[in-house]
Order: sequence, then C-alpha cells, then structure tokens
Amino acid sequence: MSRRLPPLNAVKAFEAAARHLSFTRAAEELFVTQAAISHQIKALEEFLGLKLFRRRNRSLLLTEEGQSYFLDIKDLFTQLSDATERLLARSASGSLTVSLAPSFAIQWLVPRLAKFSELHPEVDVRIKAVDMDEGSLSDDVDVAIYYGRGKWPGLRADMLRAESLVPVCAPSLLAGSKPLKAPGDLKLHTLLHDMSRRDWKTWAKMAGVELPNVSQGPIFSHSSLVLQAAIHGHGVALGYSVLARPDIEAGRLICPIDKVLPSKNAYYLVCQESQADLGKISAFREWMVETFRQENESDPIPAPVYEP
Repeated sequence: MSRRLPPLNAVKAFEAAARHLSFTRAAEELFVTQAAISHQIKALEEFLGLKLFRRRNRSLLLTEEGQSYFLDIKDLFTQLSDATERLLARSASGSLTVSLAPSFAIQWLVPRLAKFSELHPEVDVRIKAVDMDEGSLSDDVDVAIYYGRGKWPGLRADMLRAESLVPVCAPSLLAGSKPLKAPGDLKLHTLLHDMSRRDWKTWAKMAGVELPNVSQGPIFSHSSLVLQAAIHGHGVALGYSVLARPDIEAGRLICPIDKVLPSKNAYYLVCQESQADLGKISAFREWMVETFRQENESDPIPAPVYEP
C-alpha cells in the first residue's frame, strides 16, 4: 500500500510557523517570503481538509487539530536533522576522488597534497588525471578542477583563480648572445607552444609586435611539458601563471618580458550541488579555496580581473 504523504515543503513551513507562532519569523528562518509561508500552509490545510491556524487580535494560534499535528511531527524534524548530521559526519572520512588535468595535478596539487593530508588524515585522496572534462562529473568522481567560465549545469563551482599567460624561459637563455628584453626580441628565439600556436599569436597581437616565427616551434600536448622544455633552455614558452609559478619561485624559470595576456577562463573547483556540504568534499573545497586565497596575495604574477 502506498504511503499518503503531505507536501513536504508545506509541512516544513507549518512546523516553523507552529514553533514560532508567526508566519513572519517562519519566513525569515526558511529564507522565503511571508506570502510563500501562507501559501504553503493553505496547501497543507487543503490536503488535510482541516484548519491548522486561527488569527486572534493580531496573533497567531494553533487550532486543536493544528496543535495535535504539530506535537506529532516536531520530533520527526529533529530526528531528520540528527540523521543528516550523522551522515555528514560519516562522509567526512573515506576516499575522495579528484579529477583534474595532468598538468594541474603535477604543477599545483601534488606538491601541496601533503598539507591537506596533515589537516585531514581521515580523508584518502585519489587523483584521477584526465585530459579533457565534459562539464559533468562521473559517478566515481567527488570533485574536479575545471578550467573555464564557471557555468556547468547542476554543478557547484567555486572560483579559485583567474588565469593569465606570461612568457617564461630558463635563466640560461639570457646568458647567450641573443637579447631578450623587449617583445620584439622574441623573433630571435624558438617559441614553445602549448597545444596550439593560437596563444602566442594572440599574445603578439596584444603586445603590438610582429613575430615572423610565431608559426614555428614545437607544440606540446600538456602545459607541464612545455614548461619543462622551457626549463631545459629549448626556447620561450607562454606559460599559464598558476602552473608556472612553482618553477618561477624556484628560479628554474624567469619572466623576461612583463607583457601578460589575461585568459578568458579561470580555475574552478566543482562538485555536485547536492553533495557540496558533505564532510570530505566540503573540507577539500574549503582547503583549496583558502590555499589559493593565501597564495594569490603573494603571487609574483597578479591575478587579472576576471569577468565570466
């Protein structure tokens, strides 16, 4: 036999209104309008075929039926809240699968992962490197790092940092006979390309310089590879600032020209909207956001103003 259940949003509105004996305070608690509470109460009364409240001298009172119903259901909400808290507590431990691009994993997350583990030893992080994201999370992924505009239906997206591209090279490249002080000097050097030659062409247009060699030079499939090629002195790369930062701070790379190309995209941590507050997911999200906040304050390449 099927269960005969009332509309649950209406029951929630009734419980809050009965507890406060006020539609106004119930609306404030549930972050809705007073009219919405009144509408929900009316829907519940129609479902039950009973009056639950009556107004007397500008005050709100429960009818006898309303009082009886409130006493029967109020403990149900307490039990539901307690059950939810227990579930969230259990979900704070266990494995957490993070999906992200290989270069972001290598350059940013893996070097910092021990800090998260120190704070949350109960969470076992599993790294899943993927070359492309499809804007949706598979069932075996808890959170992901996406690079884009921040709009993925059904997913919560927390922006970590806006990105920019900056010329980088090994310090040894400056010791040669070819100068590298102005944008035009790049025509004397090999340009290293990340995925395609489009970014260097866009950078040259932004810098107002013609580079006859912009359609030449090796192309690498991953950002981490083009940075490694630059570290080994094979040419000048147009590096993503977040990914290049560790090598810049370590002195393996330098920024010989201060012309920075803002990207139209940013890094986001994403998860299912319905799971955003689960313990382990919430812990990882808060750690990522706070770590980026702290590092952005001391970044040698300031983050550009981002407009999604």
